[in-house]
Parts: sequence; structure tokens; C-alpha cells
Amino acid sequence: MELSLAGRRALVTGAGKGIGRSTVQALHAAGAQVVAVSRTQADLDSLVRECPGVEPVCVDLGDWEATERALGGVGPVDLLVNNAAVALLQPFLEVTKEACDTSFDVNLRAVIQVSQIVARGLIARGAPGSIVNVSSQASQRALTNHSVYCEQAPAVPCPSPPTPQPEQPAQAPHRLSLLTGSTKGALDMLTKIRVNALNPTVVMTPMGQANWSDPQKAKTMLDRIPLGKFAEVENVVDTILFLLSDRSSMTTGSTVPVDGGFLAT
Repeated sequence: MELSLAGRRALVTGAGKGIGRSTVQALHAAGAQVVAVSRTQADLDSLVRECPGVEPVCVDLGDWEATERALGGVGPVDLLVNNAAVALLQPFLEVTKEACDTSFDVNLRAVIQVSQIVARGLIARGAPGSIVNVSSQASQRALTNHSVYCEQAPAVPCPSPPTPQPEQPAQAPHRLSLLTGSTKGALDMLTKIRVNALNPTVVMTPMGQANWSDPQKAKTMLDRIPLGKFAEVENVVDTILFLLSDRSSMTTGSTVPVDGGFLAT
């Protein structure tokens, strides 16, 4: 399937490792121009060596002002992948303010801020665009020691379907409201921007392999996945690229599970 991503300009957060890095590599291979955002300069340096032409931006997305300085002048972006996230695992009774604040800043607030930056540029150009938010099956199901993560993951993935207002003709460009928790309106405007999300199960990135290497711990999760296996990185990246591409031009406001059937059980 030809995704026709050549010549498009994409911005990927959390690009230094795992899903984000593999997404950058896939977009680069497909001919897209890619802005890779990570807080770790060494990861960006090695990524640029692997994918010449990738534009690296080193910034901590948990810092609003630094993010505005780093990305405010990023230029035209057609495609956005909000992938950066932290998972600070603590039992509920031991959850700290610091864990809550850090998770909120990176997992939710940064998604809003970076989406604002990209959406403003798209609207100013009158250009269509696609935003993909990488969330987690934890947005739909409680997981042990994931109290903070499970609380904030649902705030990310659930854009509501475009709904014309009464004074707007039905054929008007899309009006998009991105749900942030129970509050609509992170984006609330007439746009041609599609927003979708995906909820992966455990993904076999190096971090995923390390965190789920204990056979007993893995079995507890695998027993809840009908396909009986964790996701590979390419399973997630392929879905991201499809949602970015015009092949999904009739898909917006959707949350796509990449979980082997976990959420269906």
C-alpha cells in the first residue's frame, strides 16, 4: 500500500528511543522530512547519523517555556506524532506530587502545547494535516502500580468526532474538539486537521523487553491478550503511518487499539 508520505513534513516527539525513533526512521524511509524531538542529545545525534536530513530538536517537553522557544519557529508541519511520555510506576498509596506533576507536564500538557503549535501553522496555511497521539491500553484498563499513568492516559487519546455547529453548513471543514479528560476544547475550531490515537499493549521496545522480562509478570498480561503475544514496534509504527497518511482520510476522532484483543476481553 502506497502511503504517499514523500515530501510531507512531520514532527515526532519522544523521537530518541523506542516507538518514536522507529517512527522517525520509517517516515524518513518513506521520503518525509522529519523533525525529531527528544530531550536526549546523544539519542538525536545517533539518529541523525542513521537518517541524514532529519532535523533534531533537543528540548524537555515538560518545560512549557523551553518548548515554546524550541518549537515556536519550527516552520510548516503537516503531520504530528505526539509520542513522548513518561511512566512513573508507584503503588497508589505511595504516589508522590512530583510523579503527578511530571506525568501531567509531559503526558498531557505537552500534547496540548505541541498540537497547538502545529495546528496554528496548519490553519494559517489553510492546509490539511494529521495528528496521531500515542496513548496506551492503560487509558481503558487499570494496571497494577500505574495509578498516575492510567489517570492521565485517557486524557490524551480521545478526540471527539468533528461536529458541525448549527450555524455551519454540514459540508464545512472539520470542527475538531480534542477531549482532555472530561473537558472538550483543546482544539475547537474549523479545521481540516484529522486527529486520531492508538492504544498499544506492551510493546517490545528495549524498555518493554526489560520491564516485562520476568516470565511470571509477562504471563499475567499475556493471559489477557487473545493473540497471546505482545506488540512489536513495527505493529505500532505501521498503524501510526496509516493514520498519518491520506489512506485514512475518512478516519478522525478515533482511538485504534493495537493490543492483540486485550481491550475486547
